[in-house]
Amino acid sequence: MGAWLLAAPMLLFAAVPARGIPKDISVIPVEKASFLQTQLSNFEAFYPFLSIPATDRLAQENYEELIRTIAAYPEVVVFPIHVAGNVSVATRRLSNKIAQASVEGSIAVIYPDIGEPYRSVFAQIINGIEEKAKGRVSNIAVGPNVDVGELNNALLRQDTRVVIALGRQGVKVASALDSSIGVVAGGVLMGPDKNELRNLQVNSLSPDPALLFSRLKGMMPKVRRIFTVYDPRQNEWMVSLAKEAALAQGLELVVFEAQDLRSAMLAYQEILAQVDSSKDALWLPQDSTTVEDSTVLPMVLKESWDRNLAVFSSSFGHVRRGVLFSLYPNNEGLGRSLAGSALGILASGGSDVSGIFPLREVLMAINLRTAKHLGLNFSQPKSFDMAFPEQ
Repeated sequence: MGAWLLAAPMLLFAAVPARGIPKDISVIPVEKASFLQTQLSNFEAFYPFLSIPATDRLAQENYEELIRTIAAYPEVVVFPIHVAGNVSVATRRLSNKIAQASVEGSIAVIYPDIGEPYRSVFAQIINGIEEKAKGRVSNIAVGPNVDVGELNNALLRQDTRVVIALGRQGVKVASALDSSIGVVAGGVLMGPDKNELRNLQVNSLSPDPALLFSRLKGMMPKVRRIFTVYDPRQNEWMVSLAKEAALAQGLELVVFEAQDLRSAMLAYQEILAQVDSSKDALWLPQDSTTVEDSTVLPMVLKESWDRNLAVFSSSFGHVRRGVLFSLYPNNEGLGRSLAGSALGILASGGSDVSGIFPLREVLMAINLRTAKHLGLNFSQPKSFDMAFPEQ
């Protein structure tokens, strides 16, 4: 009862959802607004702020009557927030944060409590989630020392059915939650460890190879063969998708496996010795073994430039360094996609949707200097989402 009374002066406004319901009593119809203002004034006069005895029966009766009066109006939604026992301030804040946004079968977003530039990226993804989910979302930033047990209990109390976990920290926390809570993971480069997969749907930041190959064919329709070097421990799943995509688009995909830097360098040397720049291209996946930035990438860029070989990448940062193009996340589009997956789990009752999926909500970056070197002249560079200028 103490928690109810403490929250009373705020309920007319704080209990109103973020979307679709007026936040200001001034936009409620005049006759209702006037009555609510009167009720609130009477209540505040009867109970001086923070001085209400929790055991006062008259106080309880009047307070319950006020709550019933407020809740009778469709413009207002009242969320009860229950805090019991000796609970820390941090626990109350977390429980209340979830409670304020919870509805039956709600969605929670767990993301790392981290600084810029990553904070802005997560904020854009969350904007897309909220747009698609239409208010059925609570957002929870977690640090490395988060109490997973307390978070799990708070989510279960509020009937959270699905969690959207962003970033490695978010996925790590979500993988430890109760198995009844479905998890959609996003904002990660690769899937979690096998012992973390359970009921996780992992949406990787690695672009779908089908989209990469399609963009390549649009710019260079004579390309018939694509080479790539990959570490199967990181990208077996991605190369399987790439083989299917190449077959569907009438391309030949030639793959080389490498599990260390030396074998990766040997594979690239073999590729560069046999390529035909008039019909071949080289794809650089997101792979820390085979696309090492300080040794492999400079060598590949120099040799491909000398041979007029088109090189495209799954990593946005490589475009600035000289690859022809890359695809990178449309953050708000990714958020909408993640919310769509979460809503799908809610609608299906939590059916098994575990697995790893590539990024399909993409933007395109191109290096115009490299394009010109390859004989590709674009009359409208503004058609690309980001273009690095000629130097």
